[in-house]
Amino acid sequence: MLQKHWGFSLNYLYSLYDALVSISVPSDKARAVVDAMERDMGTTLATKQDLEILRREMENHFTLVEQKIDSLRSDVSRDITALGLKMTVKLGSMLFLVLGFTVAVLRLWS
Repeated sequence: MLQKHWGFSLNYLYSLYDALVSISVPSDKARAVVDAMERDMGTTLATKQDLEILRREMENHFTLVEQKIDSLRSDVSRDITALGLKMTVKLGSMLFLVLGFTVAVLRLWS
């Protein structure tokens, strides 16, 4: 009962026990309540070790997300460059055709 790894709860559980005994709850019943609370706290509350494991896992996930974002950024940059080149070629082709058409019309008209 009242393991030290809970730190803050140690005094809390002693206080709870004392409070129960002070209102005439039999000692064995008060101890049972405190034991049940300690077990419940041991299974439902996160320890510092649990939080450290979670922190490391989150750091790993954030690293993976950053890598994926960098990869996407690189892909988008490459796609934009290719699209720009494609548009430049198409615009140049259209200008060449318009210029050719204009020259042909001017020759026919003269």
